Amino acid sequence: MSAVPEIEFLATGRVGRFENAKELNVLKAKYLAASAIAALFSSTVVVLANDVVIMGGRVIDPETGLDAIRNVAIEGDKIVAISEFPLEGDVVIDATGHVVSPGFIDLHHHGQNIGDYRMQVIQGVTTGLELESGLLPIGDWYETQATKNLPMNYGAAAGWTYSRIATFSDTDPLATAAYFQDAQIRNDWKMDIADADQSEHILSLLEEGLKEGALGIGINAGYAPGYGQKEYFALAELAKEYNVPTFTHVRYASNTEPQSSFEAVKELIGNAAITGAHMHLCHINSTSLSDIHATLALIEEAQAQGISVTTEAYPYGAANTVVGAAMFSGPDWRERMDSTANNFQLGADRMSEEELADYQANKPGTFITWHFLDENNPENLALLDASVTHPSVLIASDSVFWSYFDEDGNVKFYEGDEWPLPEKVFGHPRSTGSYTKILRSYVRERGLLSLSEAIRKMSLMPAQTLEESVPQMRNKGRIQVGMDADIVVFDPLTVADLATFANANQLTLGVQTVLVNGGFAVRDGELVLDAPYGRPIRNTVTK
Repeated sequence: MSAVPEIEFLATGRVGRFENAKELNVLKAKYLAASAIAALFSSTVVVLANDVVIMGGRVIDPETGLDAIRNVAIEGDKIVAISEFPLEGDVVIDATGHVVSPGFIDLHHHGQNIGDYRMQVIQGVTTGLELESGLLPIGDWYETQATKNLPMNYGAAAGWTYSRIATFSDTDPLATAAYFQDAQIRNDWKMDIADADQSEHILSLLEEGLKEGALGIGINAGYAPGYGQKEYFALAELAKEYNVPTFTHVRYASNTEPQSSFEAVKELIGNAAITGAHMHLCHINSTSLSDIHATLALIEEAQAQGISVTTEAYPYGAANTVVGAAMFSGPDWRERMDSTANNFQLGADRMSEEELADYQANKPGTFITWHFLDENNPENLALLDASVTHPSVLIASDSVFWSYFDEDGNVKFYEGDEWPLPEKVFGHPRSTGSYTKILRSYVRERGLLSLSEAIRKMSLMPAQTLEESVPQMRNKGRIQVGMDADIVVFDPLTVADLATFANANQLTLGVQTVLVNGGFAVRDGELVLDAPYGRPIRNTVTK
């Protein structure tokens, strides 16, 4: 790529019209040297229209350090020009006073229904990947998602819990959240060590998923903490063999030893060090609880030693999980996790001990919100901030399914396409506010992150986490000529999250435009219904 301070161009047939036809032919064939581009511009008479031009915005590219007023041209699904000079386009977006950023990339996106994706894209997410939990069969899942006309890019890892459930229950896995939910009534896959035949079957299902293009291995160990050390090690070896990461929700979440958060993070780092596998630690904030400084120190030491470990956090002091999760069991779980029933929220209300016992016994697959830190407590907020602002921690939402109560009081996933979502629908505010909360709270209001650093954490860092194993990600997370046109335009003075724990079903503010592969997913602050521009993020299929 050639570049001069004034302009960058991608060599395409529609870049411009020039007095010298020979120069145009050369431009089509290759990038010109900087001096040639400067000479070329002295003879330019007209620049032809591109598909879309974003005019006058503050363009921030976290990789090159560009932070300046520029005009950006998009042709098809690519960025073709970044210029100080005016550009012409069939569609022109006035971005004056706005920031033009790479689209946000969420490595921890659970909700798979159309409403789940819409609530993500409205806040600037252009790629949402189901990596922590993963799914099986991978081929079936990609085929199903391709029929939904999703507004953002999608992808998934091969799910270890799915392979464990299938192995212990002697069933074929189904690539649905319901398959995981329904299995919560069983304890064998959660707590039993697999024998030799079971271990072979677990690994074979995962290997099949990798051959079907999975982005890695999702290891939801916190939901099945009874696995053996050898099984986790074998997962790391398999990931290394296929050159993909593992994405682990570590097996313990506890402030006290033994079986502490510290121990669980050390286990992950040990496997990465021995096997050489890239191992990604999911939501270090919620799994570390109040021991975040100790676990962050472990990550720092590992990275300093060249061990391939990465991690993420979301900007909330509450998680969302099934009420029957294994971590909420055993005689001392309340002490270890500093929690009571009042830490659990279902819909808008906190639970009583009686309600918690009833749901754990009779409806263990019900998703609830679990408050592990109180953001109104300055000491607790400081712990959360430590994870979010650490330079090695990227932002991922852990977005969850939007739900509602049916006539019998059962919690169901909302699978409809009504927009905005019906008032009865509830969820976790991180599912539509994680990225705009970073921009509002951490950047504008409290100044804990610079704007460029926040954008790096939400776009470039996630792309870099995957790009060695997923070639598609090398063209994402950047505002550069030749990169994918996944772009968000927002007002830095008004961008804000409105979602709360009492009412999460509130749309974000201040996002003007979202382009996904060059197509409008959000336009003039409004969701574009049935925008079909999302594409699969998938590794090569080898079976």
